[in-house]
Amino acid sequence: MAFDSSIWVWIPLAIAIALALIGKKRAAFATLAVALLGAWFEARLSITGLLVTVLGFAIASQVPRNKGFKKYLALTVTIVWSLGMALHWLPGFANLLVLDKVQTGPASIPFTMYLNLDKPLIFFALLLAFPGLLGKAKSVEWQSLVKSLLVLTSLLPIAVILGGLGVEVSLPNWWWLFLLNNLLLTCVAEEAIFRGFIQQEISKQLGWKTGLIAASILFGIAHLAGGWLLIGFATIAGACYGMAFYLTGRLWAAVLVHFMFNFMHLLFFTYPIAIR
Repeated sequence: MAFDSSIWVWIPLAIAIALALIGKKRAAFATLAVALLGAWFEARLSITGLLVTVLGFAIASQVPRNKGFKKYLALTVTIVWSLGMALHWLPGFANLLVLDKVQTGPASIPFTMYLNLDKPLIFFALLLAFPGLLGKAKSVEWQSLVKSLLVLTSLLPIAVILGGLGVEVSLPNWWWLFLLNNLLLTCVAEEAIFRGFIQQEISKQLGWKTGLIAASILFGIAHLAGGWLLIGFATIAGACYGMAFYLTGRLWAAVLVHFMFNFMHLLFFTYPIAIR
């Protein structure tokens, strides 16, 4: 593990995300401001990056306030901005490298991890653009939820059978860092994009099944770099995360299911894949 003094910046960022997930939006954005100012002070965020962030948030906030052409223009820019942040294409951000070519075990390939500053900001922009991003709580359909979770838990053993993974029980000394990063920085951003935004918006127009399928396919395509097998598995996993969101009405439920799947992968299987 490699830390420097700037790691404290991600503490208020994580708190801001947690506050936003439980509906405390004002407190969340106030805490986010502390994180951004700290990132600037620690040279993890330049003036350019700060301007990129403020501009993105300002445009996103116009989506629910306008209609017609102005609304769709703001929506288009928000989507392009979010894509740029997710792919780390926008300037002004110095994400912190904390794990450099580490292994969870001898059978796993080396793994590198950054604490990202740009990608988690997508969650806040989408909150501004879509006030209903977090979902609307409803009575949980437990039987259907359990079925989708059983499908999800079967994916990793199937990947072992197909040769993509191996069984390797391990608890690396940086597990807690993986836990915090994966839960609050990675899973929240991805679920906000694919379930909170894409699945919900398509569902409003074409029905929940179409929304679920479309979001799941796009989630699979987002894993294109891992090859066709990973695309297929990610698509099915995405459908299970989408079912968790649909059946509970809570975005945090999809985030939690997504995280638990990733953490189970880390603890009991080669991560991210087996050495070949």
